[in-house]
Amino acid sequence: MKECPKKKSINFCSEGPQWMSHLPECLWGIPLSNLSLPGSHDAMTYCLDKESEVSINESKLLQFMDKHMHCIVHPIILRWSVTQVLTVLEQLDAGIRYFDLRIAHKPNDSSMNLHFIHMVYTTVVVEAVLWDILRWLKNHPWEVVILAFRNFDGLDDDHHCHLVSCIKKIFSDRLCPRNVIPTLKSMWSSGYQVIVSYDKPAQVLKHCELWPAIPYWWGNKTTAQGLIQYLEQRKQNGRPVGLFVAGINLTGDLGYILAHLRGSVKKMTLPALPFLNLWITKQRPGSKKDCINIIAGDFIEKNNFVKNVINLNRKLLK
Repeated sequence: MKECPKKKSINFCSEGPQWMSHLPECLWGIPLSNLSLPGSHDAMTYCLDKESEVSINESKLLQFMDKHMHCIVHPIILRWSVTQVLTVLEQLDAGIRYFDLRIAHKPNDSSMNLHFIHMVYTTVVVEAVLWDILRWLKNHPWEVVILAFRNFDGLDDDHHCHLVSCIKKIFSDRLCPRNVIPTLKSMWSSGYQVIVSYDKPAQVLKHCELWPAIPYWWGNKTTAQGLIQYLEQRKQNGRPVGLFVAGINLTGDLGYILAHLRGSVKKMTLPALPFLNLWITKQRPGSKKDCINIIAGDFIEKNNFVKNVINLNRKLLK
């Protein structure tokens, strides 16, 4: 058990690597599900492998096109796959505390190596990134991260056992068990720094360190107006009880991509960010029906996204 960080004022840093420890003391006992936390959608797409084959879970048409028109189609796929440019450590330093991690095992790979994926596979393996996150956490003992393991493209039971074993080995007693109602104060006092959301119920039942999949409000929209309308409708229906994510990421399906061959996620997203960030500034964390919790976005370094999300916690002081 360790002491909480010492506080001398209610001023807090609205971004950066230590923003959680700079929150006013009156917020330390509030459940994390009632705070405003910045998140990274498809967090690992900054290191996609340019030589990678397309995931077998993508449409047959996309696989066919990439195989037979590779030189033309593959650059288009890559442009529509990249949602982040900062590394995971840079995202942590920027203030991101929720990471959307899509996990995959390459077909015909006899090893247990796991990669991240968004249409194509990453150059880095999952275990190496988790070790990087651990080293960062050791240097920032008052910060808490939420790691959402999702998709599981090509994983069988043995791969899941291997991945969970790696998670438990690497983060060990820093893992917050799911029977805890996590607040900053309770996590600090117990030495917890990591909440693992794992989208595989069978594995969650076996391991108290794994949390069920965190709900993600995914609008599947190509415009800021459409996405904001979707999010407002979700808010009217009420927020989930625990941790949840409002995704402010725009998405183009295969038909949209084929109609915008010279486009990219970045070209679609950047013009929308001022409107999406304006929506963010109007939100409020808390337990009420229309409150938000985690807000996850693309290109998290743009338009003061992280700062705007963290600053919402000031509204809890009123």
